[in-house]
Amino acid sequence: MPQPFHPFSTQHFTAVAIGGVITTILLLAGKRGGKPRLISTGILAFLCLAAYPLSQAAWMTYPGDKSLETVLPFQLCDLAAITGAFALLSRRHYFATLTYFWGLAGTIQGLLTPAVTVGFPSAPFIMFFVQHFAIVAVALYLPIVEGWRPKVPFWRSPVEVMGCSLIYLVFALIINRLLGTNFGFVNHPPENPSLIDYLGPWPWYLVWMALIAQLAYLLLALPFAGRKLQSGK
Repeated sequence: MPQPFHPFSTQHFTAVAIGGVITTILLLAGKRGGKPRLISTGILAFLCLAAYPLSQAAWMTYPGDKSLETVLPFQLCDLAAITGAFALLSRRHYFATLTYFWGLAGTIQGLLTPAVTVGFPSAPFIMFFVQHFAIVAVALYLPIVEGWRPKVPFWRSPVEVMGCSLIYLVFALIINRLLGTNFGFVNHPPENPSLIDYLGPWPWYLVWMALIAQLAYLLLALPFAGRKLQSGK
């Protein structure tokens, strides 16, 4: 039986360090162009597409009952992995925009305060960090390698992504009500410590989550302010 995962432990920092190094290598390979770029793009697209089935396979190796949160792909990071794969394969601006903002504003938070409960060397632990780093890598890859830019004016894309985020919030609340789950952590904070613990009781912490998300989206768009931006489709 794997040991429980403890945030800010040696295994946590080691996983983050390894993921950071691999992400950097993929970005550098993408910037080189040619075959290295093709390979790095393929790796990231595969990881995003395979994240859900590989995570399911990982949980199958773990003894005990499986919760619906580990079976159904309704966490926001699950959706970000899907949009990331579509962004790389279809080059659609819409998917790239969602991946950039969800990946850097949300998934990074998941890496800093992971919701995984089992530690290394369990397969769920490994797949948690593989999936989350794949999303972050794609979110960085899109502007750095693929040349993605937000819409003009610079605040337009953050507002649109906030609209999609609110739709997800409503969806998660409905699904959680029907299934007794906690997708998106919109019913209560995760088991491990997280930013949500400091945002007050439910439902008020949802308001703070939305405000913080909108601020994060705007800050992520600021580096593109004043540049030639894409209008997108």
